[in-house]
Amino acid sequence: MRGTTMASIKAALIVLLHGVLQFALCRDVHLPAGPLYRVAGFPVSLPCVVSGFEGSRTQDFEWFLYRDDAGGRQMGVVSTRDPGFPYAPFQSRVRNGEVRVERDAGDRARLVIHRLRSEDQGKYECYTPSTDTTYQGNYSASVTVKVIPDTLQISYSRSLTGQPLPEGAELTLTCSGSIHSEQLTHLSVVFGRRGGEGDDAEIISIDKMLGVVPGRLYQRRYEDGEITLEKRNVEGGQDQYVMKMRGVRADDGGSYFCEASQWIRDPDRSWQRIAQRKLDIGNLTVNKLADIIKVMPSPQGDVNLQIGAPLLLTCEVQGLPSQINYGLLVQWTISDSTRSKEVEVARMTPAGVVSWGDELSQGTRGSLEKVSEGRYSLKLFSVQPADSGSYRCAVSFYAPDVTPSPSAAPFYSQQSEGVTVSLRTKDVRVTASLQLPRGPLLKRGNTITLICNVSVITTGPAQAQVQWLRWPIPQPVMKKGQSPPSDPALPDQPVEAAPEPIATLRHDGVARIFTNSSEVSVDRISAGSYRLRVHMASSEDQGMYACHANAWGQDPHGAWYDAGVKMESNAVTVYLYARAEDLLLIPLVVGVSSALFVGIVIISTVTCCFMRRLARQRARK
Repeated sequence: MRGTTMASIKAALIVLLHGVLQFALCRDVHLPAGPLYRVAGFPVSLPCVVSGFEGSRTQDFEWFLYRDDAGGRQMGVVSTRDPGFPYAPFQSRVRNGEVRVERDAGDRARLVIHRLRSEDQGKYECYTPSTDTTYQGNYSASVTVKVIPDTLQISYSRSLTGQPLPEGAELTLTCSGSIHSEQLTHLSVVFGRRGGEGDDAEIISIDKMLGVVPGRLYQRRYEDGEITLEKRNVEGGQDQYVMKMRGVRADDGGSYFCEASQWIRDPDRSWQRIAQRKLDIGNLTVNKLADIIKVMPSPQGDVNLQIGAPLLLTCEVQGLPSQINYGLLVQWTISDSTRSKEVEVARMTPAGVVSWGDELSQGTRGSLEKVSEGRYSLKLFSVQPADSGSYRCAVSFYAPDVTPSPSAAPFYSQQSEGVTVSLRTKDVRVTASLQLPRGPLLKRGNTITLICNVSVITTGPAQAQVQWLRWPIPQPVMKKGQSPPSDPALPDQPVEAAPEPIATLRHDGVARIFTNSSEVSVDRISAGSYRLRVHMASSEDQGMYACHANAWGQDPHGAWYDAGVKMESNAVTVYLYARAEDLLLIPLVVGVSSALFVGIVIISTVTCCFMRRLARQRARK
């Protein structure tokens, strides 16, 4: 009985599973939900998908049309398996490719009508012939297509043909567009340029949701404010779209167009472009500034000056187009054999703001002025040896009213030829020597005193600037079997380690201390002697000391300048010995420890004997 029941249950499960599989494999044909509104004269695409079928993975598709004006009669449009399937109204259109089936996959195909006609309005049916073993499911689907009239209009106000612009000039393009439809449709407008290969590059657009979208290649220029797009409402039912380039660049030349598109939202909530019209505005020719601009310095060639004399250099931008108010960034740079690269001396922004590139100038030693349109003068009131070198003027061109920033690159830059400025300097010689005064051995806590003797030999007033430096004492290299030296002091010789600056006494008597480890003082004790003192010296103050001296001269105006002549002294090793009290500390600690140990032993011994004797007396009682 139990075996019969189990067999019945298994049979029922098999029947149920077979039914589920049959249901799961039920054929289904799908088309987009309708109605779909499309514009006459423009393409329509109706994708059809079949699923749950048996047989070949590549299915056939047949399309039928039920026209609104045909009383519901069926009309064959196109088939993937029967070339003679189309009815008479579609035969010629199928032959010339205007009406066709495009296959996306074996189970996906789409009906494409390249130019929709008003008589194409109606209900379209997608039918898939059966390849199944049993006939079940749905084998067709239909969608209604409504054909609406073409009302998309586009125009431009001015052509570009035959209107060359110099690089950096402003370009303005204006397009007008409109649509008049009973359905809710949206309009988008695109400005673009055709490249040399015929590819269209989108510059900027207003999309169907009225958002401004820059093209991929123009994103940075849009963010910098160089390219804008504005929608203006005008009379007559058309909207104006105005694109501006604040400064055209050399590679902006080419053929420009304006494109308008009409959009509608289908029942499945997707946006579809239903009409599109492109209008050529004309060709733009850009005259490159490199062909018409010349940046010239004045004077040219070599300039020889005495120290303290004024230097006047002029930068002239020749060939500036008069109709464009360029934003010019002017920079003066200097380079010579002592500089690894060009160093900025001064700059003037398009707004007239002047900044200086070195700390010593800061506008007090010179001036940078705009003399006239395209002419800029750099003046140094009193030149010094550091001012000698090759001067160049660099001019960067920006669109009018554009503030230069790290992200806003100029559309053109040009640098002038170099002007070599040489100074007739005086003969200057400098000597420097360092000594450690004789005296008792230096110990920790003493004051380290070092004397730097400097002489400056030249004509006219001169001063020395002295800097003290310290190197660490190098560890001696021990060979196998070699005993360490008895004298801890090392020979006085320079080492490869980087020195640590200790203090500087400037030419004007101002002292600067660099170390924080100990108290340090510097002073000038005589005409050519400079003293460094390290008070309460510690082991960190040990090392090899040296002084560096460089000469400063005075120009005829009384200003001091670095003569550029330096000298390094010999190196002196400073080693600090331990103090006597430090040497007595170890035996003192050892002695105190020993005495304490002996005392503890004696006390413990006496206490132990006394306690034993007391215990014996108590036992007798």
